[in-house]
Amino acid sequence: MLVLLPPSETKSDGGTDAPLDLGELSMPQLTETRELLVQTLVDLAADPEESYRALGLGPTQADEIARNAKLWVSPTRPALERYTGVLFDALDARAFTKAQRSKALARLGMGSALFGAVRAGDLIPAYRLSGGSKLPGLGTLRSVWKRELTPALTADAADGLVVDLRSGVYQDLGPVPGAVTATVLTERPDGTRTVVSHFNKHHKGLLARALTISRAEPTDVRGVARVAAKAGLRVEVPSAEELVILTD
Repeated sequence: MLVLLPPSETKSDGGTDAPLDLGELSMPQLTETRELLVQTLVDLAADPEESYRALGLGPTQADEIARNAKLWVSPTRPALERYTGVLFDALDARAFTKAQRSKALARLGMGSALFGAVRAGDLIPAYRLSGGSKLPGLGTLRSVWKRELTPALTADAADGLVVDLRSGVYQDLGPVPGAVTATVLTERPDGTRTVVSHFNKHHKGLLARALTISRAEPTDVRGVARVAAKAGLRVEVPSAEELVILTD
């Protein structure tokens, strides 16, 4: 089973591991495109105004450009520790036991505008690049990744179940046919339902945590639903490729 998480705009600083080595990342067939994008960001950082525009940043976010300027030389840390935010707070990897962390390294992957996708243990630097960005000379990131990311993810899953919790923009970079997706809905007292926005990432983080630490190895959406329900989530299965998480 491969559980694919979205990345986060916020990332932890620093790290204690050696600088980026693209050859050591999972899915090595993506190395050439990764190198192109990393070097493009490094070069772009030399022009702050162009960086602000291309990356959708404001003048108070100069530190994000500084991060990109040092992509080849800054320290790295595992992707599981690099990404932060609501979903990763709910995943709560810091509380994993040694055995649970081993499962996380085996089961978790993260979508990435810069790297396409990485595994939880891949060593990456802090960076700033969003899935919807358009880089000078390269066009949209969807056009950059569309030919190779889907085959890479399919191969990385090794014919096992993929639970794709990435947001829409990252799913578009490399869709995974047959993957189980999750939708979070709020159910009102009158029975009406609306799509959750603010707490969407939180509940997907809880689902990811449940799938990570479970002893089960789901092979279909109903197996995913059983793991989720055992973890206390209220779920429904409307189709063979969709799980609905209900909140009040």
